[in-house]
Amino acid sequence: MACYTDASNPKNYHKVVDCQYACPAHTNVPEYLRLIAQGRYTESYLLNRESNVFPGILGRTCDRPCEPACRRGRIDGKPVAICRLKRVAADLRDDIQEYLPKAPAIRNGKRIALIGAGPASLTVANDLLPLGYEVVIYEKYARAGGLMRFNIPAFRLPESVLDEETGYIIDMGAEVRYNTTVSSLKELLSVGNNFDAIFVGSGAPKGKELDIPGRWDEGAREKIHIGIEWLGSVHFGHINKISPRVLIIGVGNTAMDCCRTSRRLGGIDTKVVARRSRPYFKASPWELDDAAEEGIRIVENHAPKRFVIENGKLVGMEFERLRWTDDNSRQTSTVIDRVTLPCDEVILAIGQDNAFPWIERDIGIAFDVHDMPVINKTTYESTRRGVFFGGDAAWGPQNIIWAVEHGHQAAISIHQHCQGLPVDERPPEGMHLESTKMGLHSWAYSNDFNPSERSKMQHEELVKRFSAIGVEVELGFTPEQTATEVERCLNCDIETHFEKNLCIECDACVDVCPVNCLTITPNANEMDLRTMLSAPAQNMTQDLYVSDALPQTKRVMVKDEDICLHCGLCAERCPTAAWDMKKFELVIPYALSRSEPASVAIA
Repeated sequence: MACYTDASNPKNYHKVVDCQYACPAHTNVPEYLRLIAQGRYTESYLLNRESNVFPGILGRTCDRPCEPACRRGRIDGKPVAICRLKRVAADLRDDIQEYLPKAPAIRNGKRIALIGAGPASLTVANDLLPLGYEVVIYEKYARAGGLMRFNIPAFRLPESVLDEETGYIIDMGAEVRYNTTVSSLKELLSVGNNFDAIFVGSGAPKGKELDIPGRWDEGAREKIHIGIEWLGSVHFGHINKISPRVLIIGVGNTAMDCCRTSRRLGGIDTKVVARRSRPYFKASPWELDDAAEEGIRIVENHAPKRFVIENGKLVGMEFERLRWTDDNSRQTSTVIDRVTLPCDEVILAIGQDNAFPWIERDIGIAFDVHDMPVINKTTYESTRRGVFFGGDAAWGPQNIIWAVEHGHQAAISIHQHCQGLPVDERPPEGMHLESTKMGLHSWAYSNDFNPSERSKMQHEELVKRFSAIGVEVELGFTPEQTATEVERCLNCDIETHFEKNLCIECDACVDVCPVNCLTITPNANEMDLRTMLSAPAQNMTQDLYVSDALPQTKRVMVKDEDICLHCGLCAERCPTAAWDMKKFELVIPYALSRSEPASVAIA
């Protein structure tokens, strides 16, 4: 349980700001939603960009870790469309060039090497260039973006969006050495290169193999592809067609990109084959829905056993059909029979691995049993001082927003390192509360509950989207959808603030609460208290908020935050102002804020 009456301890409040803390980069969710509601798209974009750096990219491709934590999902099962509203701000903003951070004319004399021009490295550059660092990025391809560019199809992420948002950072003054592969970290660390720190953001560029019978037969080799490599070949134009019958092995987001791309290149009969059933799929639910809309069939509970080769030609794959059963809290499989699915080509999308053949093992960087570098999860520094890792290169494949957060944290460490300060001394977060009261029945936020359902993304018609691989499928929200969706927000950053000494226990707040989240009751242990409330508190993951003893009867005020709408009716009804609605603000530190007073307020 947590006491919510002690304003000197803001940590009691920020447990409630779930959607913000679920996002690795602490995206300013409620504040930018308010700006969008006011039609202030440019300000919303800039506020959002402080944390996630790529609003237009992430507004189309993010895995949405914030949305499952959104409290709206507890009301009607559908969280606010936070990700898609990022895109609204990105697509409708004005020219923002003059508002972006800029590198000073005089540099600070420190040189930083970034390996890879993906989201993690670009975030490091974004944070360090305004501080006067000379940033040199080594990129093996001809354009920046990393796997954002080469492994996310253009029908999900247009190149124009990538070019624009990566360009904002590069144009600050980064030196990008395109078509340059780093073949030796030892050489990069040599005195002659004169780098003060090195950041490795090379991603997880190696697709996993499926080494089963038939894989290396002459007739099959050219018809079996590694998913991320195949997507890259499509991007570069090396592949522009595929055979009619295609099997995709694996059911993660990369598999969804592969099957939808295959469908556009001639794979009329494209199937995705999964070892487990849908509840265990790694792909995001919306990715599965989009694939189904395009006619992709998913074959469940099939384990690949061999590639079928006839007369030197790939003609199918043999699978074990499985039945899964629960056995002592774990699932076990039983083979029902064997089936062969016909195919002309196969794309393997069963995962990605890191590959560090270019990092010598005698330069002070320790590797673990999985051949991954040993990285400090707070500082992102390796066992060699001054060498940092982030993104998929640090702990394996995650998502773009995690790579951005890694970049922010690594930039702080690099700045500390170059200033001769301990990298494990992290700048503190700042917090404060401020009343939103503007009058007896007036608040500085929209407190009406909007019962609307989650807005549905409009898609391009099927015929047009299959006409060219670069036709973007999602069309974005209309202004009407945007206005409605923003109003579904329950204002997680506006907290109910209770002063026990002002309470006269009149029960007015309890009576007016539309969801019965308030109770005045004798105190008890948590499990008993949960059953004594106006509405039993059944979500054990959400703390109860319990006051100190009230002055009249020594009972306590209990609030179940799980069902609170933040409507403010309790504060409007209270005759003594014991209740107030206060805005919570969190100041997130970045490398830039260590040297300048400017910081980012996150609500």
